[in-house]
Amino acid sequence: MKRGLKNRHMQMIALGASVGTGLFYGSAPTIKLVGPGIIISYLLAGIFIFLVMRMLGEMSVREPVSGSFSYFANKYWNGFVGYLAGWNYWTLYMLAGMAELAAIAVYLQFWFPGLPQWLSTLLCIVIITSVNLVHVKAYGEVEFWASFIKIAAIVSMILFGFYLIFAHMGPFPQNFSNLWNNGGFFPNGSWGFLCSLAVVMFSFGGVELIGITAGEAEDPEKSLPRAINELLLRILIFYIGTMVVLMTLSPWDKVGLTASPFVQIFQDIGIPAAANILNLVVLVAALSVFNSILYSNSRMLYGLAREGNAPKLFGYLSARGVPLIATLFSSAIALIIVLMTYLYPSAGEVFMHLLALVVAGLIISWFVIVVTHMKFRRTFTREGRLDELKFKSLLYPVSNYFCIAFLLTMVGVMWFMDSMRTSVIILPFWVLFLYITYRIKSRRTIKK
Repeated sequence: MKRGLKNRHMQMIALGASVGTGLFYGSAPTIKLVGPGIIISYLLAGIFIFLVMRMLGEMSVREPVSGSFSYFANKYWNGFVGYLAGWNYWTLYMLAGMAELAAIAVYLQFWFPGLPQWLSTLLCIVIITSVNLVHVKAYGEVEFWASFIKIAAIVSMILFGFYLIFAHMGPFPQNFSNLWNNGGFFPNGSWGFLCSLAVVMFSFGGVELIGITAGEAEDPEKSLPRAINELLLRILIFYIGTMVVLMTLSPWDKVGLTASPFVQIFQDIGIPAAANILNLVVLVAALSVFNSILYSNSRMLYGLAREGNAPKLFGYLSARGVPLIATLFSSAIALIIVLMTYLYPSAGEVFMHLLALVVAGLIISWFVIVVTHMKFRRTFTREGRLDELKFKSLLYPVSNYFCIAFLLTMVGVMWFMDSMRTSVIILPFWVLFLYITYRIKSRRTIKK
């Protein structure tokens, strides 16, 4: 592993990780749950993920290693939790990566309707795999520019939106009246707010990537704290800024009825190529997500191999410091989507159903980070080594208990949501399956 990620790479990776494709297309259904109150939903979920990232940051700055929270869980909790964290993370993001690849095929169909979806998916896998095999700097550079395009699109949308609000919608406060008209700020009450919270919190899945990059950051003691500290500010600007614009420009119950909310704004300011612009942005965003998934999953496999929780061959490094076998294996698993899009042209729908497992996996990952951090801090407190921690989490241990209560509340809310109940049912069976495979692995290790 080589420290080839510069500070600008770290900043943009963190930026791109906290702004995904869900913001472009997934916001409209969530708005229907809560109305203008979605602004508060993103704020509260953003505070939660910021606290979790400060916990991960404290551990990663002290020990900047690849494998991230899987390594910490294995060291400060126990072997099974480290195994669970690593393989859970790898599996959920392979599924998410497959869904992104299926989405990429759909985006390309917009411009090339005659292009077979399986072929476009295969080309994307080959290109992204090649980038990840070159050097970590190649990954960092691609992610830098992909994130730049995403952020530029969002900033442009926010600026154009505020231009419309102040130039064409009357004087203040009438120009913001859509925020409290049409049933009020929370038209669907507290239950609608809780349901929206259970949805929007998963928009931040992927920010854990900041911790995984610690093993290859040039100066993790400086770049990691800066990237994490600016996370909350980015959430305020991009997610909440976007929601304020969307909720103000039109009544909440009209957003996204005829097109993506972003397309509507670009069309409102007289840009006829709005659909083409948005399609380019979401295509780049999806490629960016798969690029990051392949990078993070190869490093997670590498970390699992180093800890004895995966075959040793995944710990092999190329001359450039790239975990070659782990990268190729993760890429090979992604080829399943090529077969699916060949056999079933609408394979994207199949993989959207698998996102229930992704949701359950995110809950496990965040829970492991929070509890592992408590054990990490107790170890350093007991040994009188707190002065070694250069980047401490906020409000320990109150913030840890808050995050645990938040996650448990979300699990309860999801149980009463038809669209989410499957993920709650899957969760214990998934943990049990990983425990059984861990025990089998442990027995084989003992016999050797």
